[in-house]
Amino acid sequence: MIRRFCCYFQKIHSPPFICLNVSLRIMTTHDHYPVIIIGGGPIGLACGIEAKKAGIDYLILEKGCLVNSLYNYPINMTFFSTSERLEIGGVPFVSNNAKPTRSEALEYYRRVAISFNLNIHLFEKVEEVISQNELKKLGYTVKTTKRNYTADHIIIATGFYDIPFLLNVPGEELSKVSHYYKDPHFYAFQKVIVVGANNSAVDAALETWRKGAEVTMVIRGPQIGERVKYWVRPDIENRIKEGSIKAYFNSTIKEIREKEVIVNTPEGEISLENDWVLAMTGYQPHLDFLKKMNIKLSDDEVMKPWINEETFETNVHQIYLAGVICGGMNTHRLFIENSREHAEKIISAIKRKSSVMYR
Repeated sequence: MIRRFCCYFQKIHSPPFICLNVSLRIMTTHDHYPVIIIGGGPIGLACGIEAKKAGIDYLILEKGCLVNSLYNYPINMTFFSTSERLEIGGVPFVSNNAKPTRSEALEYYRRVAISFNLNIHLFEKVEEVISQNELKKLGYTVKTTKRNYTADHIIIATGFYDIPFLLNVPGEELSKVSHYYKDPHFYAFQKVIVVGANNSAVDAALETWRKGAEVTMVIRGPQIGERVKYWVRPDIENRIKEGSIKAYFNSTIKEIREKEVIVNTPEGEISLENDWVLAMTGYQPHLDFLKKMNIKLSDDEVMKPWINEETFETNVHQIYLAGVICGGMNTHRLFIENSREHAEKIISAIKRKSSVMYR
């Protein structure tokens, strides 16, 4: 009755999205769900879609905004993948060009969430997942920054964009240092050092240079990274070759100071006058979160979580992994296009378990 009234009121007085928000609040007042999905990125949304199709009650918990990782991408970023390879739930993704932009992706996934009326709590961080076995009960308690829930099954789809690799040098804590890059205009007419050699570093170097920044790249290896987008590589290589962007290869940051940066180069230690440092050194998944749940990780440097490749269930009963988190530290092995299928396999496995409650 409440939802029917809401929809009637919406038709007369409100734009369509207002009814969605109200109905979400009405629908999510209880504390137990057969499935709780941790992470509101594209793969977390895909898991929610499959659960809804299967008639399984679920809740998606996201610590930030919708598709928070994509939101934190640089404003002018263009995806390597084509739009159809980023689609979920059978909803077409139409972009203006062959390679969609960040803004188009945000619009698309927002439209998907509305289309399926997904049950998602935003800005609610999961702090702990506790097995109820000690209480002689099945399932898990999920503690968040706002409340506690219980669930029979947990799906972790947390991605890897939240924890940057640190330089671990003196001065890294200064306000002039950032491990995230958003808008090039901010750095106009400033002396900027970009640390790194892959896509995020190259994009930051080119975009800030085009806005008038004096850009220097500090690169640990002997060349620009092999994974740099093929249509961008000639641009950065030509800018370095002509001297528009200065690059120090086989070099590392030794110390960051208020007005300068000390760099170790093959020719010796040098001092560079500097206003801002963009440390585009990559990111890592929150593997400590998995360890606390006793999920097994491989002993090598990849630290790949153990999963059943057919069901994506971990060694911990009824806890599943979806998306890039399945690759451990090898964050470039999985992306949206080749991990969308995880959602179907996980929900199919959950359906086969007798403890799942159906609507």
